[in-house]
Amino acid sequence: MAGLTHYKKKSGEVAMVDVTAKAVTNRIAVARGFLRVSRPALAKVRRLQMPKGHPLEVARIAGIAAAKRTSEWIPLCHPLPLTHIDVAARVCQNGLEFTSRVTASARTGVEMEALTAVAAAALTAYDMLKALDKGMEITSIYLVEKHGGRSGDYIAPSARARAPRRKLAHSRGHRGKK
Repeated sequence: MAGLTHYKKKSGEVAMVDVTAKAVTNRIAVARGFLRVSRPALAKVRRLQMPKGHPLEVARIAGIAAAKRTSEWIPLCHPLPLTHIDVAARVCQNGLEFTSRVTASARTGVEMEALTAVAAAALTAYDMLKALDKGMEITSIYLVEKHGGRSGDYIAPSARARAPRRKLAHSRGHRGKK
């Protein structure tokens, strides 16, 4: 496991990582998050009977906007020239699932942007549904996969378990160099 990249051992200070010498490569990250919602509130979401409008569409837009501003929220995160952001939202049996996919050609990865997108989408849906359900929970925000960069590819164990067998043959575990 690599050391902490934002920490200077000698001084004990934190610092933004210098990526000047790193090559610009294509970066992709996928993240997922879940908002647990009561059945009565979900029924209203399905029927689009919402006091503030369509929560899934507003949450998607919030996720896209948040990904673009990640470096303003996370202090040591580099501002990146994102080339694509997609946030999907769907109603599940026990709540709402949000999945983001972020891409860039950059010197550092887009994992934080993907995670920020699903966090903002879940928070926005929470705001829109709080009048219907005070007991909602935002859970399971995690990196599903990332591609590109020096550390290679990563696929979360839960994502590998759901992947078709033919794809697992190429993955070489959850971390691998390109």
